[in-house]
Amino acid sequence: MSGSLGTIFIMIPCLCALSMAAYGEEARKAAFAGGCFWCMEAAFENVEGVVTVVSGYMGGQQENPTYEEVSSGTTGHVETIQVTYDPSVVSYESLLTVFWQQIDPTDVGGQFSDRGMQYRTIIFYDDEEQKTQAEQSKQQLEDSGRFQRPIVTEIRQATTFYPAEEYHQDYHKKHPFLYKLYRYRSGRDQFLEKTWSEKEKLKELLTPLQYHVTQENGTEPAFDNEYWDFKEEGIYVDIISGEPLFSSRDKYDSGTGWPSFTKPLEPDNIVEKQDRGLFSTGIEVRSKKGDSHLGHVFDDGPPPTGLRYCINSAALRFIPKDKLMEEGYGKYTDEL
Repeated sequence: MSGSLGTIFIMIPCLCALSMAAYGEEARKAAFAGGCFWCMEAAFENVEGVVTVVSGYMGGQQENPTYEEVSSGTTGHVETIQVTYDPSVVSYESLLTVFWQQIDPTDVGGQFSDRGMQYRTIIFYDDEEQKTQAEQSKQQLEDSGRFQRPIVTEIRQATTFYPAEEYHQDYHKKHPFLYKLYRYRSGRDQFLEKTWSEKEKLKELLTPLQYHVTQENGTEPAFDNEYWDFKEEGIYVDIISGEPLFSSRDKYDSGTGWPSFTKPLEPDNIVEKQDRGLFSTGIEVRSKKGDSHLGHVFDDGPPPTGLRYCINSAALRFIPKDKLMEEGYGKYTDEL
């Protein structure tokens, strides 16, 4: 850390305060480098299901490096946090989401005011499963269009982790004023607020149900939603981005109580990903530009595709056929 501090975050007590013994053999480890390890440590300690977070060094050749040696940029190590977590409470995928929202993944030469390769961003994976999820997560961020520059965060095999000196551990708790001042001066808080503040704006624009479905992967009640039994001609677009998603011509009554479609109107606007939910048998469906959770796709649909895109009404906005030209979707008029 060479500089920073800003927005004051209120830390809410959570499972991270529980001891390792409470999780036993179920606990797993994850390692992330995101510049200043003080800032990364503070962010992950507030995640439910995280047991411990330790600041340290990883990725270099030198054994038992000191802070002075690592900060000189000569050891090959980067400032890293090692997260021990309970996978039955928080998934690795969720930890990756937390990681991306703490950093500038387009900065190849450090993070914010901390310059040098010892401050670059890296996801250190323990096994092939973590590697695959990290690569998928990185690609999804790249595809989202949130950043204009390429995502340069590395994905590397974890090596020996060396805990940092004791005075670096829980620095945000030991020296709260200096920590907040550091964050502000580094520019980290300002960047994160500018990059991720859309969530707060969406809370103002969407209804609680719309926000829950699209941003929190929620599900609305069956047979008690706007479009489940809707039969008017038109197209359905993402409620946030407006990208065309489905057409009334491909809509059918699946008997499930949610609007169902045999195929997307624009396949390129749909992102499908494996749903790792405990009882899920489908593939999650998201919009590409809006990154909204839409619903799931199953293989029990009617011909010709045999697919059932089971979608939440709360994620959709319907545009009737006679309004398509007026709203800029005129090219779909003749297809209905």
